[in-house]
Amino acid sequence: MTVPLQAEALDISFKLLPAIIVFLMMASFLVIGFVFKVADTEGMWVAGRGIGNIENGMAIGANWMSAASYLGLAGLVALAGFYGLAFIVGWTTGYFVLLIFLAAQMRRFGKYTAPDFVADRFNSPMARALAAFTTLLIAYVYSVGQARGMGLVGQYVFGLDIIPMIIVMMTITVGYLALSGMLGATKNMAVQYVILIVAFLAGVYVVGFSQGYSTVLPQIEYGALFSELGRQFSEPFIGGNSYYLWVATAFSLIVGTCGLPHVLVRFYTVESERTARWSTVWGLFFILLLYWAAPAMAAFGVDLFAAVNGISSEAVFSGEQAMSGAEGDVIVVLAAQFAQLPTWFVGLVAAGAMAAAIATTAGLFITASSAVAHDIYAELINPDATQRQQVLIGRATIIGIGALVTVTAFNPPALIGELVAYAFSLAGTVLFPMFFLGLWWENTNRQGALAGMTVGLLLWFTSIINSVLPAYVGFLADIAGGSGQALIPIYAQYVPPIGAALIGTPLVFLVTIAVSMATPEPPLETKRMVRQCHSPEPMGQQQSAEDVVADGGEEMAADGGTTADETDTEA
Repeated sequence: MTVPLQAEALDISFKLLPAIIVFLMMASFLVIGFVFKVADTEGMWVAGRGIGNIENGMAIGANWMSAASYLGLAGLVALAGFYGLAFIVGWTTGYFVLLIFLAAQMRRFGKYTAPDFVADRFNSPMARALAAFTTLLIAYVYSVGQARGMGLVGQYVFGLDIIPMIIVMMTITVGYLALSGMLGATKNMAVQYVILIVAFLAGVYVVGFSQGYSTVLPQIEYGALFSELGRQFSEPFIGGNSYYLWVATAFSLIVGTCGLPHVLVRFYTVESERTARWSTVWGLFFILLLYWAAPAMAAFGVDLFAAVNGISSEAVFSGEQAMSGAEGDVIVVLAAQFAQLPTWFVGLVAAGAMAAAIATTAGLFITASSAVAHDIYAELINPDATQRQQVLIGRATIIGIGALVTVTAFNPPALIGELVAYAFSLAGTVLFPMFFLGLWWENTNRQGALAGMTVGLLLWFTSIINSVLPAYVGFLADIAGGSGQALIPIYAQYVPPIGAALIGTPLVFLVTIAVSMATPEPPLETKRMVRQCHSPEPMGQQQSAEDVVADGGEEMAADGGTTADETDTEA
């Protein structure tokens, strides 16, 4: 069986204290899940809509900072240098767009899931089905990277092969999620955020200080290392990382952030639009603490990798002893080990990585389960489904997608960070235009939404088939001229899977707007719901825009100065 890490260099062996730390952490997640277990759909999907802004901000941070952030972000910067900054810029900027354009408005619309919003806004069961399918696809692609991250860290701590470690870690994650739903997941995310941020910042500060790289601000001081690192790290746009790819990646991550269902559903868990806005601000602050420090950890890791292996700075990126993808993915843990820090401390850093992966997997699996149980089963197949049946279907979905993700993570098609970027590209191309136009242009209609989502899905699938599948499907590799080649090189150059949204998102916007203008306008009631999303009048904790419109609130809003035209002015 393949061992993806270089065992001798990385000291893959059983480590007692780190193993105890990880065991206690996982046990605490199970206990919290049991204490906050739920039996109804309100608790299962939106945590009873009673989460406060700081707690929701911590949950946003933990939900957001996955293995891709904790491990993969530093790994991408370590392996690709300047190009890796596109991930920091994209992921961070996306939250500003969310804060300004979507957070409060989405909360006022007030549904359970992202497909719920798409279906009710565009009055279409087919739109719900497409959104639910996209949600499931995003959860699957995104979670594979998290499962892989758990396996890599588990392999390092327990010294076993990566496959049994993936199975064990995913089993525990699925176990507490199936029990607790969104309520327990949110409580756990707050705990997981504390663990991961303490572990990551402790690692950066201690590695920097102990090796003489930095003192009080490693986030800035690491710049002094640039002259000692390879050109691949410090020089922009060299090798295959072109300016276009940098821009395409950053853009895809920005719009992808705004289209991820497990991010948007966090705004449904709070009591008001004001809490939704403030929880986004808190979430941005909590995310900043890690993102600001990630490049420093990458630089320390690259320099230590060269020193420990006795190679030049350029040899880190090319040649027989170059850093592998698997090594880059765990550079955060490796840097702590190469600095010869105590084993228990390295274990703490590893535990943080595991907490990050589990927190994000939790959010993804909850959205996937709600897409199946609520959007597909209850809304499309069995409208008379009881809450007990929906919760049961939701739990079965968590188990099913957990098994599929586990098997795929045994041999994933890309690095952790790249896998996650594929999911962002999909979300940004298909769902973000629906959320944005649905909330900000009341004339967007069912026909436009269906046309736009179909175009977005086709573009993303063709990008994956063109560039990714030839590495795994024999006849496609033969057609492409090799397993690492694209079927249509120019399509891969301008519509890369990792940055497909740069072309795809504007195209979907245009298609949706053009088709909407060429077909009948949506019903007046739908337009009133859109206007209500921008009304300055506060709403109750359990109220939605639909409730207010049904009670005649829109007429009041129209008289009170919140008509569509006036709303546009306020925006």
